Amino acid sequence: MSVLLQISDLHFGTEQAPVVEALVALARQQRPDLVVLSGDITQRARTAQFQAARAFVDRLGAPVLAMPGNHDIPLFNLWARLHHPYAQHAAAFGADLEPVHATPDLLVVCVNTTRAWRHKHGEVSSLQIERVARRLANAETTQLRIVVVHQPVAVTRAEDVQNLLRGHEAALRRWAAAGADIVMGGHIHLPYVMPLHDLARPLWAVQAGTAVSSRVRNGLPNSVNLLRWGTASPDGQCLVEQWDFSSVEQAFVQVRCTEVRPSRDGETERRSLTSRAD
Repeated sequence: MSVLLQISDLHFGTEQAPVVEALVALARQQRPDLVVLSGDITQRARTAQFQAARAFVDRLGAPVLAMPGNHDIPLFNLWARLHHPYAQHAAAFGADLEPVHATPDLLVVCVNTTRAWRHKHGEVSSLQIERVARRLANAETTQLRIVVVHQPVAVTRAEDVQNLLRGHEAALRRWAAAGADIVMGGHIHLPYVMPLHDLARPLWAVQAGTAVSSRVRNGLPNSVNLLRWGTASPDGQCLVEQWDFSSVEQAFVQVRCTEVRPSRDGETERRSLTSRAD
């Protein structure tokens, strides 16, 4: 079984030392096979903030997929924002802004939804949608297929509609048809697991809260997600666990576990249709 730790919206520069230490302890206890940073790694994309985030990640003891969020592009340095918006991110986490992780159990595809000309809203292009769909179409049946974006593709509150990823409707239709199981996101500092309807196959939005930042939403605690999946999972079951920081215990504790059951029906037909569409 593979274990994936989703960490989002760290906002280094506003991190809380006790929460950072608690998250390191959780990673060492759970020993994830992969850590996914789903954007907003820093507060203001400054060199020192990226260096602190990198030092933190190096303590987690697992491979890391890191993608930028809107806060990881310089805000006040307009020249850098327009000409080298990802220079600091690349220096800390590598030049690949859309990394991919593939093992017999997992296929995780990151999509850079930030744009230098946008302040906070995200966008996914038709080229990105097709690139991800082609990768999904070639996935193995044993792989849990996860797409990672920064802004949410589905929301639970009317006040968050403005934060929806631009282009998410077309992306969800195409990715579902190509075989996606889960779309991970962050940005709004609100954790939830939400089934998505009226698509070609079952698909879930998995949102993470803010991991270590003091910029919590409406008094909600810091929060991360753990996903468990593998060929030995009963009936193709994936467990999505929400772990919140407890100020009393000074540790992350599990507060919720959601079962999702990715569909593997019609795999041959899906691959055939996707191949013809390409």
